[in-house]
Amino acid sequence: MRPWRGVPLLAAALLALGAAAVPAGAEAASGTAGHCARLDRVTVPGAERQQKACLPDMTTTALAGTAYTDTADQAGLAAAGTTRPSGVPGVQVDGYFPDTSGFNTTHGWRHDAQFVLRLPDRWNGGLIVTGAPGTRKQYSLDVLISDWAIARGYAFASTDKGNSGPDFYTDGRRPGDAMAEWNRRTTQLTVAAKAAVASRYGRTPHRTYMTGISNGGYLTRWQLEHHPALYDGGVDWEGTLWTADGPNLLTSLPVTVARAQGRAGDADLLAAGFAPGSEFLWAYHQQAYWGLTQKVYRALFDPSYDLACPGASAGATVPEILAPCASDADYDYAARPAAVHRAVGRVSLTGRIGKPMITLHGTLDTLLPIATDSDVYARMIDSAGRGGLHRYYTIEGGNHVDGLYDTYPDRLRPILPCYRAAFDALTSWVERGRTPPTDRTVPRPADGDVVDSCALS
Repeated sequence: MRPWRGVPLLAAALLALGAAAVPAGAEAASGTAGHCARLDRVTVPGAERQQKACLPDMTTTALAGTAYTDTADQAGLAAAGTTRPSGVPGVQVDGYFPDTSGFNTTHGWRHDAQFVLRLPDRWNGGLIVTGAPGTRKQYSLDVLISDWAIARGYAFASTDKGNSGPDFYTDGRRPGDAMAEWNRRTTQLTVAAKAAVASRYGRTPHRTYMTGISNGGYLTRWQLEHHPALYDGGVDWEGTLWTADGPNLLTSLPVTVARAQGRAGDADLLAAGFAPGSEFLWAYHQQAYWGLTQKVYRALFDPSYDLACPGASAGATVPEILAPCASDADYDYAARPAAVHRAVGRVSLTGRIGKPMITLHGTLDTLLPIATDSDVYARMIDSAGRGGLHRYYTIEGGNHVDGLYDTYPDRLRPILPCYRAAFDALTSWVERGRTPPTDRTVPRPADGDVVDSCALS
């Protein structure tokens, strides 16, 4: 899901061109001992293209407005007052793996499977891998994750998942191919990033963690289910749940389209799993999320349902892209042909994680209702006999994106500080054997800082 934040920011994220400025002090192919040492040896195996730069600061504080990040693609994800670290020198590698699609126009490449790899001079021996949320691209998590990660000494790698933008569903030959590629690209980047880390520091990472938000959370779940040997653990921030027989997005969103047409009421949304108390967020999500998300994911898995909408493109203008398909008001996933369920089954989750994982989900998530997503996935993990590897923290007042906190500071809370606390809890669990707090709801404090602090216990 793409976390949209209103028409102005949406337009910026969809239409803005990346800046081409280079930070002062950047070096393309050299580096002294200590700062960017071994730069000439750094290589990302399998990359068709890779560009290396020695940067005096790899955080967004320094990179905003340059070709080394994309602030438009980060719009709406973080609360405005979030504290951002700075002053992290190191090597950044931008590039792409061989691919046949070209949704991603970053750097003017018009080539998918793009990635960014950041290797700080002061390395703590760890690697953090992630994939873009929604249909965003490789720099989208720079504020939420990369800044904090590299400031703590982690190497950081992020992928665009192999396709991006509202027309991502047209990638591939079979229904579901575009999402299946997300998993393959994440695995590919993890393997390559480990080797690149070794080429920079002379040894492989002693710990590798998978993490992400929304679709990136889904990637975290999938990777720890299918390739646990690649990772030591993961933090799943409201990952998208896909199961062949439901629940999934296509079982919860059609009623929102019916409501927009006056054919369903508030009670129907509550019955579909949307949280009581989230009603104040519904108008915004109806405008910016629900119809768009339903139509593009239905087109991904079930293109024959309505050949005319969205068709070959979700739209050429912001209003066209955001507009729902009227036919989706009647969409009944359970009644669709077995082939549709098989397409979803190709990318479905099982709960059989193989490494420690912490899940966070906000009680007021109004795109992925907690009752039909992480509550269900937590039960799946328990049913698979993997509950001992899992912790689940419900964040009271948390929404799907932290940016809406700035509009409703009296009713929402950002999840980011709880995510950082959860990551610390995970590393203590993995590296020092310190058992994290049991599953619980993290209450929204009546007063005090919620933008930069969160206590899990």
